[in-house]
Amino acid sequence: MVHTVEIVSLSSGIIGETRVAHEREIGIERLEAMGLRVKFAPHALKGLAYIQEHPEDRAADLVGAYADPEVDMILCAIGGDDTYRLLPYLFEGDRLKNVADSRKIFLGFSDTTINHLVLHRLGVKTFYGQSFLADICELEADMLPYSRRFFEELVRTGTIREIRPADVWYEERKSFGPDQTGVPRVKHADTGFELLQGPAVFSEKVLGGCIDSLYDLFDGTRYADMPVLCEKYRIFPEAEDWKGRILLLETSEEKPSPEKYRRGLEFLKARGVFGQVSGVLAGKPMDEACAAEYKEMLVSVIADPALPVLWNVNIGHAAPRCIIPFGVDAAVDARAQVIRFESGKQD
Repeated sequence: MVHTVEIVSLSSGIIGETRVAHEREIGIERLEAMGLRVKFAPHALKGLAYIQEHPEDRAADLVGAYADPEVDMILCAIGGDDTYRLLPYLFEGDRLKNVADSRKIFLGFSDTTINHLVLHRLGVKTFYGQSFLADICELEADMLPYSRRFFEELVRTGTIREIRPADVWYEERKSFGPDQTGVPRVKHADTGFELLQGPAVFSEKVLGGCIDSLYDLFDGTRYADMPVLCEKYRIFPEAEDWKGRILLLETSEEKPSPEKYRRGLEFLKARGVFGQVSGVLAGKPMDEACAAEYKEMLVSVIADPALPVLWNVNIGHAAPRCIIPFGVDAAVDARAQVIRFESGKQD
């Protein structure tokens, strides 16, 4: 059971800005109402400019959170786009390796994909799917019920037992100002998991994340040094490490063009991923942007009808969000509309 949560800013430092103070206070109150002690990492609230300029301090916060025996859960404040800059400070002198431990819950998504891959490389299990600002600080009167159920299960048990589809999905807000406090999101009926191809039942451990972040691992358009650093520290798993795994893919709030989505899939194919994995889980895009095009590209780029692809999983940037454990056995049954985690509790 989780008692103490430490919030870290590993990518964007927006949680420290005054314009989100109303969201921050909502989130703190909700965590405390769950009986949790809330800590912010030493640099987490220093704001956008400081966090941007000091990747070494972001790295120090992650190392410190793992080293602190009082901390049960490390919760990412939000994503961003440059957490790769932490790599030298995490790997130098085995700083993170010396303290990282699967008994401590690590939860985040989006650009945090890179941190998940770092921890995977160190043999540490993690949880993908929610963050403090995006989920705990939701401006509705409470957390979105589907999202809240998974977060509370993780806090209470240290595990996620199973995932079923959400009944509804929500449009992204156009504004997050104080005037939106208590204002409900626009919602629509959801349609459940959709099997695009392959057997309805497949299993193995899940790994992956935001395809935008994975794209930047191989393409230096956004940051020229990102592919260089990620290759130096071997962040992307080798083909043999994907053997039998289930690949998770979801898209960011930038709503990548179909062309960029295709190129991201082609990067993964070139690295041998689709020839190794046992299946693919694809998250619902935010606002269902380019959904038809993404589905077509998953089928055409993979070009292997025997590889199961499950579409419309409530994970990533489309609200509401479940939480998926990385590094534990998962069993997918598209007919029964369920993903079960056979040993969901972290070692």
